[in-house]
Amino acid sequence: MSPAARGLILPGIAAAMVVAILVSLGSWQMRRLAWKTELIATMTARTKAVPIAAPSLDEARTADAEALDWTPVRLTGRFVAGSDVTVHAILGEPRGRFGGPGVWVMTPLSRDDGSVVWINRGFAPRRGSELARYDPAPTGETTITGILRRPEPRGTHTPADDPAHRLWFVRDPAVLAAAVGLEASKVAPYTIDAGTSLTPASGLPQAGETRLSYPNDHLGYAVTWYGLAIACIGVFVVFARGRLRKA
Repeated sequence: MSPAARGLILPGIAAAMVVAILVSLGSWQMRRLAWKTELIATMTARTKAVPIAAPSLDEARTADAEALDWTPVRLTGRFVAGSDVTVHAILGEPRGRFGGPGVWVMTPLSRDDGSVVWINRGFAPRRGSELARYDPAPTGETTITGILRRPEPRGTHTPADDPAHRLWFVRDPAVLAAAVGLEASKVAPYTIDAGTSLTPASGLPQAGETRLSYPNDHLGYAVTWYGLAIACIGVFVVFARGRLRKA
């Protein structure tokens, strides 16, 4: 092997490692694309189904949370007065009049069997640092039709909850129950996004704002990573030819 060829060994190894990393990133994005596409298809199909009775406490505890997610449901109960909890939200492309930064108004609904289900009554916007005034929950027996959602996980970068200002950052029924002192054993392990019929005459909270779309840019990311891998190979080929010609 000529000295010029030996001089290409280390650069070649380095280029191969970079290409391998870029290809693996592209392949990861392709897997994410398949997952996101399946998620959107499942979500769309489920939300178009006829509403069923919301699972009882025992049914929900033994069911697969993913299998229940996005299911249209119906239930009847009475809202627990004075137990609203506001969860941070940014509503883009709203169906109603209001959008932008604000909160989800979460209120527990007590059922005849003694169980409690957290209902997302809708969106209320922030106007500067002030939260827009919204109506209290209806009194008396109320029937809710909406979309069942599994507990929202707390991400790595999710801010800490701010009980002093009654502001939370995840729609997790266990967390919300602890915030208002509800007995954890009676709280259903899911929440329900109420349909538009729950929006009061004032317009707030603005119900029926379940997010039914997700950004799906993974194909673009994959093309970018694969393109960088090809570019890296091209750069190394040009570099190697230059070295060999000089030799």
